[in-house]
Amino acid sequence: MRLTTVASGSSGNCVYVGSDRTHVLVDAGISKKRTEEGLHSCDIDLKDISAIMITHEHIDHINGLGVISRKYSIPIMATPLTVQAIRENKKLGEIPEGLFTEIAPDEPFLVGDMEICPFRISHDAADPVAYRINCSGQSVAVATDMGTYDDYTVSNLKGLDAIVLEANHDVNMLLAGDYPYYLKQRILGDKGHLSNESSGRLLDEILHDDLKYIALGHLSKENNFEELAYQTVTTEITLSDSCYKAKDFNIMVARRDVCSGLLTI
Repeated sequence: MRLTTVASGSSGNCVYVGSDRTHVLVDAGISKKRTEEGLHSCDIDLKDISAIMITHEHIDHINGLGVISRKYSIPIMATPLTVQAIRENKKLGEIPEGLFTEIAPDEPFLVGDMEICPFRISHDAADPVAYRINCSGQSVAVATDMGTYDDYTVSNLKGLDAIVLEANHDVNMLLAGDYPYYLKQRILGDKGHLSNESSGRLLDEILHDDLKYIALGHLSKENNFEELAYQTVTTEITLSDSCYKAKDFNIMVARRDVCSGLLTI
């Protein structure tokens, strides 16, 4: 399997996952041009994408969906309430009706030779999901936009080969920043976003010997920065009671506007 973050951050999200036969995107939150350029840097063409899996309807996850769907007629997978919310977003323009396929959490489906396993996450959207993707005995997951996590979340993230995991904000930066009170409370709430500390604690629960690649994603532009996210997450892991240390793993920070480079698992 292959994986790259085309873009990851509060201003737009798009992740590519592929095998020799099948190519999919998780979210299409950046422009068609930026998506094409990011994929081309990894020798992937947007016309070869088999499906786009949408996590939820917030604009930083669907901003490019209208133009991309009309240009390339790529099937779109999302939960029924998410599909409804996408259709109601007039900024996207008309999306051809036949492109939508409704999916359900905890009901795996196939795209080519990939098994796609959507699972519920806690976020202030219509019916948000994260995705675990299995192929040829390997598994990767894209799990962002979670205000909190529980045993159900952890169980869906066990035994992975690679993960893109949210490390959205530094709590102190958020509290001291210029965001209005209601927005701070939203981000910090159970339907908001994972802090750096929470991301590190969640990672600590799913680490295992064969986890090859960890990308910290969906960083806030205003309330986080790459070095802080990396240091906080790795410190959480190293100081935990786990037998693992952060240096045992390949941990990087996904860039907001630069493709991370293609990882082959």
